[in-house]
Amino acid sequence: MGQVVTVTTTLTCPHSAPVVIVSSNARVLLSGQPATTSQDKFTVGGCAFAVGPKPQPCMRVEWTVTAQKVKVGGQPLVLSDSTATCFSADNIPAGPPRVIVVQPRVKAQ
Repeated sequence: MGQVVTVTTTLTCPHSAPVVIVSSNARVLLSGQPATTSQDKFTVGGCAFAVGPKPQPCMRVEWTVTAQKVKVGGQPLVLSDSTATCFSADNIPAGPPRVIVVQPRVKAQ
């Protein structure tokens, strides 16, 4: 059971670049902020990771394990303990994102 991720949750890629969350959910708000689902856009900006001379910055986050029981608009919520992977533009996995700050009031399973 984890806290529900909202658009104001602070996430970073494994290389500490910030993740920007854009949610299509306008119905379920926590402290006035939209709760996020697995179908929302999680993009990484400013990742400086490189493999040798070739830049391989993280570009997006894809969620693989999300809330089991709670959905918004038919889509499972993203929780602080959900499982995801950051990917480069070449679809190379770079590791899981880190949840830094999340709203403390609402938990789900």
